[in-house]
This record gives sequence, structure tokens and C-alpha cells, in this order.
Amino acid sequence: MPYIQIEGKGSFEVAEGTKLVLALEDNGVDILHRCGGNAKCTTCRVEVDGDAGPVGEAEAALLQAKGIEESNIRLSCQIRVHNDLTVKPVMTVSSSGLERGNRPQD
Repeated sequence: MPYIQIEGKGSFEVAEGTKLVLALEDNGVDILHRCGGNAKCTTCRVEVDGDAGPVGEAEAALLQAKGIEESNIRLSCQIRVHNDLTVKPVMTVSSSGLERGNRPQD
């Protein structure tokens, strides 16, 4: 099973194929995901070190529309974990002042 290292917070093991946003949330990271995992808002973006897999069409279009050009910035709701990753959430519930949105579906 892959390991996720959260910058400054430790690591945990997740089942292969788990959505990264759910793995983060289930392990105490207050990751924000306002659109419910539908690649509509970019609030769940993370800095990724490791192979997070290919960027899908919806994710690429949204990142481009929002002017996010860094190749290591990804939407955690669009990543299925298949490899060890080191991630740093860009926005969290506690840092945003917003309430948590709907939990995305697997």
C-alpha cells in the first residue's frame, strides 16, 4: 500500500486507488474541498512530490482557467493514489475560515 507524507505532519498508509482528498481527510488533514470532488473549485489543491498520475482533462482545464501553471500543483480530488507521495495542502478548512463542503464520492 502507498504511503502519503504530509509536509510537517507525518505519514500514513492508504489503500491503492483511494482518492487523495479522502485519504487526507480520513487521516486528520482538514483539506478543503468546496465542490465535493468535482474539479470545479481548486480549493483542494496540493503541492505534490512524487508520481500522482496523469492530469485529466477536467483538472487540466480548471487549473488553466484559474491560471495555475505549476506542474506540481494538483487537485487532490482528482488523484487516485497508486504511489508514495509527499503532499502539502495549499488551503485547509482552518486556514480558509470557510466551512467544510460536501464529502466527495469515491
